[in-house]
Amino acid sequence: MKGRIHSVETCGTVDGPGLRYVIFTQGCLLRCQFCHNPDTWKINQGKEMSVEEIVNDIKDYLPFFQSTGGGVTVSGGEPLLQLEFLIELFKELKKIGVHTTIDSSGGCFSRSPRFMKNLEELLTYTDLVLLDLKHIDPVRHKELTGMSNEHIIDLANYLSEKQVPVWIRHVLVPTISDYDEYLHGLSDFIQTLTNVERIEVLPYHKLGVYKWESLGLEYKLANVEPPSQERVENAEAILNRTKVLQ
Repeated sequence: MKGRIHSVETCGTVDGPGLRYVIFTQGCLLRCQFCHNPDTWKINQGKEMSVEEIVNDIKDYLPFFQSTGGGVTVSGGEPLLQLEFLIELFKELKKIGVHTTIDSSGGCFSRSPRFMKNLEELLTYTDLVLLDLKHIDPVRHKELTGMSNEHIIDLANYLSEKQVPVWIRHVLVPTISDYDEYLHGLSDFIQTLTNVERIEVLPYHKLGVYKWESLGLEYKLANVEPPSQERVENAEAILNRTKVLQ
């Protein structure tokens, strides 16, 4: 079983608990205007790597996982585009006691029988899902990512029903998602979920603009600056009120 891999980060600290071995998969259906990895979008590109090849490399990092409570995070791109590969990878990781995390935007979530069967199996080997909720408003979400968010909201509800531990992540983008109206709406939705362990506000940044330029893509948020610390703290206060209420 092989997956299409964009790149690997061996000592990640922001994609789940502890030190993480982060695998960035190739391929994504969303076209987020603030994406810092647009080079992961195209499907059927990237380097083909076998489960055995990846696991053998991961074994060198087991002491770091054990000392920090870390593990392996599969990000992207969109990892759920490669469900069968993830199932085999996570099966092998569980054999050696590795904590497993999926970082997903849910853009390919479907209620089709085949997708649901594979997802259900994958979740039996998954310890944590980092779920990126881009925008609560479906119209603004489509403007921002190229797709509506109904199926992504459906995925969030499904993970709640299955009681899969989730960390919610939200990129705060001035002029797009950084409005109290939208933040309260997102907070109201998060309150309906019963599996959320943590909520993270990720300030918008421009560190990936050079990739857009190198790919010949127009970066439509060129005039948008990162949010102030005050606005980040405001978003954190609004979204994390669910912690207090629970």
